[in-house]
Amino acid sequence: MNHDFQKDIAGCGLTGLISKKRTRVSGAIIAKSLTLMTDRGNGLGAGYAAYGIYPDFEEFYAFHIMYDVQSARFSVEEYLKDNFHVEKVEEIPTTPVPEIAINPLLVRYFISPLKDKVTGSGGEEDFVVNVVMKINSEIDGAYVFSSGKNMGVFKGVGNPSVISKFFRLDEYEGHIWTAHTRFPTNTPGWWGGAHPFTLLDWSIVHNGEISSYGINKRYLEMFGYKLSLLTDTEVVAYLFDLLIRRHGLDVETACTILAAPFWKDIDDLDPDEKEMVTALRQTYASALLNGPFSLLFGHKNGLVGINDRIKLRPLVAATKDDMVYMASEESAIRAICPVPEKVWAPRAGNPVIVTLDN
Repeated sequence: MNHDFQKDIAGCGLTGLISKKRTRVSGAIIAKSLTLMTDRGNGLGAGYAAYGIYPDFEEFYAFHIMYDVQSARFSVEEYLKDNFHVEKVEEIPTTPVPEIAINPLLVRYFISPLKDKVTGSGGEEDFVVNVVMKINSEIDGAYVFSSGKNMGVFKGVGNPSVISKFFRLDEYEGHIWTAHTRFPTNTPGWWGGAHPFTLLDWSIVHNGEISSYGINKRYLEMFGYKLSLLTDTEVVAYLFDLLIRRHGLDVETACTILAAPFWKDIDDLDPDEKEMVTALRQTYASALLNGPFSLLFGHKNGLVGINDRIKLRPLVAATKDDMVYMASEESAIRAICPVPEKVWAPRAGNPVIVTLDN
């Protein structure tokens, strides 16, 4: 039997930047960095997340929603009107490009929860999370792909330059950007399956494969998360939400849980640190991420880059003045920062944690 089919092997590419002084940077800059790594994807997905892009609506949750059918839009909008004050509704501005023949209806909403609808100890953010989970899991043909304040995600099926042109990315300015060109490993290439993945203001772009997806998914479901997006990366965004927002851990501790040291390395720690890390590994065993990965984690207060415990996927970081850059390849950084002050490859499992000034 003659087998002519060969899987299109490529490697995801990711890039990100942050201005610690909150200087807003054009989306054309991050698109230039990501487009340099087009060959790390295969056209089945690319996307961008940006923070600080909606200063006129910074107190409202910005819901970006994809619709496959008009009836889904009717259902979602009735549900939103019953639970939120809706400040503004508009279709996300796009420009036709020949490479995209068919795309979902893309609409954004600037909304705030009605006070009488927010009950329980979790407050407003828990309410918003539950709304996102309900829409994504119960309303066929609708998908909330961005739900944070003063931030937004722009993603779809296509190469980085195509998605950038389609969403008119050069019209946006943000002080934190992350971006991703996707090679789907074990999941289908579809608009919702492109990176970044988000919840509230948490956003994840990921290169690699989360082989612990099954146990991570079951663990998150214990806390009410509903995973319905057909991708292993979805668990990472929800795990950060669980560990930081709901359990009150700091970013560094959350990274220690997700990319925990090996037991043999824990044995070499000083007694106090050994006790702490051992307790984290035992308590959060089901939150450990296994498999090869590098990822960028964006949030309203900063940007984090981290590798798996063996560094099976590349990650490079650089600095210039108040800017910090991270990417799969140094060339993607130098494309937008030709002469950085410092360039380094973070060690396995050791996060690069950058926070905004003040």
